[in-house]
Amino acid sequence: MAYVELHACSAFSFLRGASFPEQIADKAAELEMPAAALLDRNGVYGSQRFSATAREKGVRPIVGCELTMEDGSVLPVLVKDRDGYKNLCGLLTQAHLRSEKGSCAVPWRELPEFSDGLIALLGNVEHAPQVVGAFGLKDVYVEIQRHFLRGEERANQALRNLADKYALPVIATNGVRYAAPRGREVLDVFTCIREHTHLDAAGTLLTQNAERHLKSDREMRALFRDLPEAITNTERLADRLEFSLENIGYEFPAYAVPEEHNMDSFLRTITWFGAQQRYEAVSTRVRRQIEEELALITKLGFAGYFLIVWDIVNFCREHNVMVQGRGSAANSAVCFCLGITPVDPVSNHLVFERFLSESRKGWPDIDLDLPSGDRRES
Repeated sequence: MAYVELHACSAFSFLRGASFPEQIADKAAELEMPAAALLDRNGVYGSQRFSATAREKGVRPIVGCELTMEDGSVLPVLVKDRDGYKNLCGLLTQAHLRSEKGSCAVPWRELPEFSDGLIALLGNVEHAPQVVGAFGLKDVYVEIQRHFLRGEERANQALRNLADKYALPVIATNGVRYAAPRGREVLDVFTCIREHTHLDAAGTLLTQNAERHLKSDREMRALFRDLPEAITNTERLADRLEFSLENIGYEFPAYAVPEEHNMDSFLRTITWFGAQQRYEAVSTRVRRQIEEELALITKLGFAGYFLIVWDIVNFCREHNVMVQGRGSAANSAVCFCLGITPVDPVSNHLVFERFLSESRKGWPDIDLDLPSGDRRES
């Protein structure tokens, strides 16, 4: 069974990874890996780009994330299935919302609620009880890395003892931070930026060698010649990770509407209310345009999208945050009636199909301009 790298970070792990997701995918293909995982810090930011390139190159992409826990430790997790991806995104959203911008911390007590569909990589003996308690024995793997660092083998032996104690499988990873060895220099510069220092003063903040690059099956087997099952287990674990971004599709969150309405009927109600406010008199031409737009929006299932944007615009205006819809959305009479855009498309003879038509793929594009500065973060 071939080695699969299950713990790689890209430059989307801000200042903690040195290679683009595409570069990691390219290198994995060059090394003929059957699969590879991207685990960026506190987000799945690079997953789409990594997945697209990996598929093109014949490498099966695996989705995951490094979670920063409340005590500052890092817990890598891998996504097994769609429920796991949903739970990971929910956990990350909750953690980011409670944290200051640029930081993220996950409380240990919240892990059990979001653990279904996820597999944890345990690389810290101290946190074994919390991780095993949250994920269960079947979804925890002990992670061992070898970078020729002093004291590394003592830590690895403690992890092997832990694996024996709990009867957990061991996997080898290289904790990848750059695709090729030369990426170490870029990572050192990024480290200095992150730590607000410079190369001459960084000292032990910098990596001690250039070992955190993607390595071949042969190289990893040589590193773990005394623990061959740690290599074999990587592909076995990869086979359990069936989730793919390719077929996930997308569905906007359902918008909460009054009990007597569904989203389509509520959108119709507030659109006609807005039309009465916007127009001195609703002409036959305006009525026909609104009805045609509402019929198409209903047919395509986009009512919730329009309601969400309408709610955002209302929130901004209620909190004295400037907001203005623009772009092709200005061609929509519904957007005009909802107060999203300021221009009447009917009297200005604008073409609605430039904004939305049955033949177009994907969601309509409603752009909102917001001010810079503190008000933007409201």
